[in-house]
Amino acid sequence: MSETGGMPEREGLAAMGSYNEELANAGVLLVAEGLHPSSRGKRVRFDVTGTTVIDGPFPETSQLLAGFWIWQVGSMDDAVGWLKKAPFSGGVEIEIRPIFEAEDFGAELTPELREQQGRVQAQAERNKAA
Repeated sequence: MSETGGMPEREGLAAMGSYNEELANAGVLLVAEGLHPSSRGKRVRFDVTGTTVIDGPFPETSQLLAGFWIWQVGSMDDAVGWLKKAPFSGGVEIEIRPIFEAEDFGAELTPELREQQGRVQAQAERNKAA
């Protein structure tokens, strides 16, 4: 539905709002955002000859994101448990993926790179507040 530009009905918005509120109140929800259809987007392809900008819409709609959450949970099983409570019906498929943590990069993430990451994160927080 998101690719057609159609907006959810009031009941769907209310159900998702209640679900997001439950996630937030449980301390799970960090970010929840919906995305405009791909017709309003662009893809940037990088290759050895440079970059190519491709205007949407994009033909393979089964591979597109309509929105996303960022959750803070203890495990993948916890994420699956929360997602099972989501107010979706037949035909919806949701992908769950962990976000990299600094520890995942091991020794490649040097102290200097960690410091840089901290500066970038602090600036991003300031940007959100502005």
